[in-house]
Amino acid sequence: MGTFRIYGKLIGAMRPYGARLTGAILGVAFAAAFEVLKPWPLKVVIDNVLRGRPLQWPWVSALSPRAMLVAACVTLVLLYVAIGILNVINNYVTIAVGHRMVNDLRARLFDHLQRLSLSFHRRREIGDLMVRVAYDTFSVQTITMNGFFPVLSSLVMLAGMFVVMARMDLGLTLAAVAVVPALFALIALASTRIDRIATGARARESRLYDIAHRALSAIQVVQAFACEAESYREFVESSGASLGAMLRLYIFQTIYAGSVGVMLALGTAFVIYLGASHVLAGELTIGELIVFTTYLASLYSPINQLFQTYGQVEAAKAGFKRCLELLEIEPEISDRPGARPLANVRGELEFAEVSFGHQPDRLLLESISFRARPGDRIALVGPSGAGKTTLASLLLRFYEPRQGAVLIDGRDVREVTLDSLRRNIATVLQPPLVLSGTLRMNIALGNAAATDREIRQAAEMARLGPLLERLADGIDTVVGRGGQSLSEGEGQRVAIARVLLKNAPILVLDEPTSALDAETEALVLAAMEEAMRGRTTLVIAHRLSTVTNANRILVLNQGRIVEDGTFAELLSRRGFFSHLYNLQMSQPQTA
Repeated sequence: MGTFRIYGKLIGAMRPYGARLTGAILGVAFAAAFEVLKPWPLKVVIDNVLRGRPLQWPWVSALSPRAMLVAACVTLVLLYVAIGILNVINNYVTIAVGHRMVNDLRARLFDHLQRLSLSFHRRREIGDLMVRVAYDTFSVQTITMNGFFPVLSSLVMLAGMFVVMARMDLGLTLAAVAVVPALFALIALASTRIDRIATGARARESRLYDIAHRALSAIQVVQAFACEAESYREFVESSGASLGAMLRLYIFQTIYAGSVGVMLALGTAFVIYLGASHVLAGELTIGELIVFTTYLASLYSPINQLFQTYGQVEAAKAGFKRCLELLEIEPEISDRPGARPLANVRGELEFAEVSFGHQPDRLLLESISFRARPGDRIALVGPSGAGKTTLASLLLRFYEPRQGAVLIDGRDVREVTLDSLRRNIATVLQPPLVLSGTLRMNIALGNAAATDREIRQAAEMARLGPLLERLADGIDTVVGRGGQSLSEGEGQRVAIARVLLKNAPILVLDEPTSALDAETEALVLAAMEEAMRGRTTLVIAHRLSTVTNANRILVLNQGRIVEDGTFAELLSRRGFFSHLYNLQMSQPQTA
């Protein structure tokens, strides 16, 4: 991604704040203009008060030396007050705009990440995405507020200082700016190296977050297999590599800053030498030399800021580029042009010659065809890896079929909006999803408008009553990330309560009772009978005994439907389903 394209994106991000930025630019220009005037009171004191030279300003020439001294001192204080006030206003406006730009970029990035397909998220590490959302987004503020405005202020000051100094002594002024070409040569040498080091440092930081997230999210496994030492070693090595990369970046930036300082020092020494020679030759007064050297410091200050800012901006560009790279990834699953909402759903489902695979040469589902009438209960059974969950994922458009079509009420799901499609389908995923937050929030997920009575009713139907009575805060109890404070069966029932509350016309139940003991399973199945009545339901079942009441059972094996019928019909055929059923019945069942 080229530099001009990056800055083009940056200008686009600044456009909504045009009015505020215009005000800030004017404030920067006024502050820079006042900075140009700061050395003049000192010149008046030296040349006109102490040396007694007349001042050719009509409104000042009549003042006595002491009055002129007081006026010069008061003017100096007023200049500093004005500059201070302008700087406070400018800093407030620029920081506020910078924070809003960071928030806008974060919001865009987060929204975009939520719309990218499951295939994308399976390929990417969460730690890397978190670094980009939480850390790399600050680069837009660094580039804009720590780059654009300091550069603008420096350019205004530089222009003002150059004009004033050139009027005093053009030769000295040209000598002062002679170091600028050398500074540009330094930038040309340093820019590529800074970008490469900064990009590497960001990548290593992402790697560190990945390792920490992986270990802490699976802490039970780490402790169960006594892997703490190995996990610790991997984290420390990654942390060392990350800090080493950051240290290299800081060292290089420091060397760059030091090189800029040395060049400016050489320029200052050369100008002082020439200026002192001009004073000895009678071409300059001492006051003019003092003012000139004061201006020289003020001239070199914006030059120094320009070139120091460049180093910071170049490092921040690496983070901004990482954000833009994510934003430019097109979602594999999105609303097609002309997609219309799915409304008044009856619940008729059809899979028409559907084939799917993550890789072109390896299909997970092949030529799947079946139809479900509104209100039917279709059970999907088969060994692990047969394609049951993948089939349900195609209905939800987590993936797109390579061949064939999935239809609801005769409409291809690819031709309807994603939001309306998924709002008409309630799901219990495997494993059950419990977010960090209250039980109330978890049950109401997907139905924020639900009343307290409706939420409690769904919890009771899912047989969560005894759990809520046991908890001190009841339905407002906060559960840990992933529902770690709940048993697996309780987490499953929370997910079932969520489905009952959503009240969608189509249900997808992926092993809805897999983690429940026999007694709780019977209670939940009884509650779900009412929820499933009149709704088209896909039940992915591992326990074959739970699908006896299904209108139709599809038996999958190696991505194909190998048998199809009712529970009794499949048992009587003594085929693959009968083999699986007898195998399960011959083994003890565990919750």
